[in-house]
Amino acid sequence: MAKKVSQGKILKVSGPLVVASGMRDAEMFDVVEVSDKKLIGEVIEIHGDLASIQVYEETAGLGPGEPVVSTSYPLACDLAPGLMGNMFDGIQRPLEVMHQKFGNNIRRGVKVDKLDREKKWPFTPLVKAGDKLQAGDPIGVVQETSLIKHYIMVPPTIKGSLLLKQIVPAGEYTIVEDLATVSDENNTEQQIQMLQRWPVRRPRPYAQKLAPAEPLITGQRVIDAFFPITKGGTAAIPGPFGSGKTVTQHQLAKWAASDVVVYIGCGERGNEMTDVLNEFPELVDPKTGKSLMERTILIANTSDMPVAAREASIYTGITIAEYYRDMGYSVSIMADSTSRWAEALREMSGRLEEMPGEEGYPAYLGSRLAQFYERAGMVKCLGSKEKEGVLTAIGAVSPPGGDMSDPVVQATLRIVKVFWRLDSALAYRRHFPAINWLQSYSLYDAKVLGWMDENVAGAWSANRRLAMQLLQDEAKLEEIVKLVGADSLPLSDQYKMQICRMIREDFLHQNSFDEVDTYTSLTKQFYMLDLIISLYKEGLEALKRGVDLKSLQNLPEVEPIGRFKFIKEDEIKEAYSKLKEELKQSIASLHSKY
Repeated sequence: MAKKVSQGKILKVSGPLVVASGMRDAEMFDVVEVSDKKLIGEVIEIHGDLASIQVYEETAGLGPGEPVVSTSYPLACDLAPGLMGNMFDGIQRPLEVMHQKFGNNIRRGVKVDKLDREKKWPFTPLVKAGDKLQAGDPIGVVQETSLIKHYIMVPPTIKGSLLLKQIVPAGEYTIVEDLATVSDENNTEQQIQMLQRWPVRRPRPYAQKLAPAEPLITGQRVIDAFFPITKGGTAAIPGPFGSGKTVTQHQLAKWAASDVVVYIGCGERGNEMTDVLNEFPELVDPKTGKSLMERTILIANTSDMPVAAREASIYTGITIAEYYRDMGYSVSIMADSTSRWAEALREMSGRLEEMPGEEGYPAYLGSRLAQFYERAGMVKCLGSKEKEGVLTAIGAVSPPGGDMSDPVVQATLRIVKVFWRLDSALAYRRHFPAINWLQSYSLYDAKVLGWMDENVAGAWSANRRLAMQLLQDEAKLEEIVKLVGADSLPLSDQYKMQICRMIREDFLHQNSFDEVDTYTSLTKQFYMLDLIISLYKEGLEALKRGVDLKSLQNLPEVEPIGRFKFIKEDEIKEAYSKLKEELKQSIASLHSKY
């Protein structure tokens, strides 16, 4: 039975907030068309027959008495082939299509199909008539890009055991053509198309949530070695302006071991988002040598766009990410930045005259952030055959002036399990990624270190713990050095300071523009850190035997160890073995000399 369409009139306009009367039949989160311009909006509050509507387009020129018509459906994503490699705005309107139709300035109230309904896709059936199916089972596959196979699944809205009565032969079809007919236990027949529609605020269902255990390998040494994130984990990257949040997310989008990347530019500056839209299509996927856009979806919502659409963009992005997760892919979603999203919440809350919380943010800020991050995870997908999907969520946070006591940062930290604290002081010293090793943390440490010991090298966790201890000791020693100078330190501490400098400059510092250093495999990361730790242990033992400190500091192996990060992956094993042997011989010769 169709819902009753509600029609009302504008009573009040306050920026992106419109209050309409005569909306008694409307429901929360219904999409509405505002005025004769048919601006898209969403019901966010109802009092009697009054409905408060957040409008996703500019409201200039609207006045009381203009019509408001409810569509009786919530804001939803179109999910079908054509998503991959596309660029959308916050409510999933394709930017390229709108540019072709309306030029550089997109008019208000424009209506375009979210996905191309005319394009034909090559469909190959995976089942045959008479097969038993259930929600989540793939009925066929479409090669969406050269990297991504798009599985056409039985929608999760169709419940129970199903019988496939009919399916089309292999061929080319549009996303709205009927591909298969299924009947349920009551012999009710339903058609399946490539196109699914799903409300953005409702998480897509899954069979079971699994505990994440395997690390998401990013190739960024400070992350993989010191503060790892698991597949299906959640992470926050807070930092002040210019500390490298966007660059870090670009590196993760390019190098993280994910099949699909969804990048949301939420309320970012226009020039920054323009760079992303221009650069991403030109980036080459290092794993395949093809364009990175063949496995990337971009959602752009700049700071000058209507504030309400900023709030919707986060949900649009995570709904698309969940859809690919349900196919069994590993998906990473990058939200840049959730602070701008929280500012949109604050503005709408203020216009609704709600009781403000800390710094004017709404009292429900924490629960809204949790609703976003809790949709991440490793899951058993729906379907009769067992398959696992992964959704990893990484959100940038932009606290004013880098203030970590900001409510958005604090609310995020209560939810996520990895905290990569960007430091402007490190960024000004040209140390990138500018992740502060003393203030960051990962709550996945225990699981990941066990995995690393088992799958990479048995000494991984021991080396990592010692390196972290050395860096913490260095911070204490630096206070003493500032007061009395480095020469007043014991020889062992002076040597420790040199090793810590090597860990910082030769291991943690990484050049994203160098074709070798931009990505480091886990094996190479272990070799790099193991050489530095070996130098420290052997040197410390030599100092105890009376070897001169300057002789240790000037060992011929010190420079090659520092430059090990520039050695190509296929040469690292031989170089590591050679360097380790030379180091032992050099230390042995010092022992015999002294």
